[in-house]
Amino acid sequence: MGRRKIEIEMVKDPNTRQVTFSKRRTGLFKKANELSILCGAEVAIVVFSPGSRPYSFGHPGVDVVAAKYLQQETEPSDSQENPSSGAPDIEKLNLELGEVLAQIREGEKQVETHDEIMNQNDVTKLSNLKELRDSYKELQDWIKLRLSDIEISGYMMLLAQDPVVGIKAKSAKRKRRRRRN
Repeated sequence: MGRRKIEIEMVKDPNTRQVTFSKRRTGLFKKANELSILCGAEVAIVVFSPGSRPYSFGHPGVDVVAAKYLQQETEPSDSQENPSSGAPDIEKLNLELGEVLAQIREGEKQVETHDEIMNQNDVTKLSNLKELRDSYKELQDWIKLRLSDIEISGYMMLLAQDPVVGIKAKSAKRKRRRRRN
């Protein structure tokens, strides 16, 4: 059967498109690898699948090649043709990143300060609660003593108002019997 020439257009069936993408991506990465080995070229390829998943190949590495590409100075004719070179944007982003990192550090310091204050308040509240509990126990003990004093006073008042006659009468009878005998 052999190979047939295919028309270059977007594959309509999503499943077939995904299979084609996988096979072509593998072939593309193999060709990039061969180019880097045979010619000593530094190569970086970043591809997004139809499902928006990123795939990359790089020799010596995608990050190395991309950094070298972004740091490379453009020629004066290139800067006139393409005024939107990435360098000013990178500097601006680096400045913003520095500001955000400074804000994060400041926030961390504030969190530490707040934690210290919270810990101090917790210790103070705990000692205050212990003092309140101790004074409550003392108050309970004092009230118990006063209640027993009041109860005893009540009994004594009752005895003073109405002495127990039966006890005096019995003791008087006993004394009389002893005298007779």
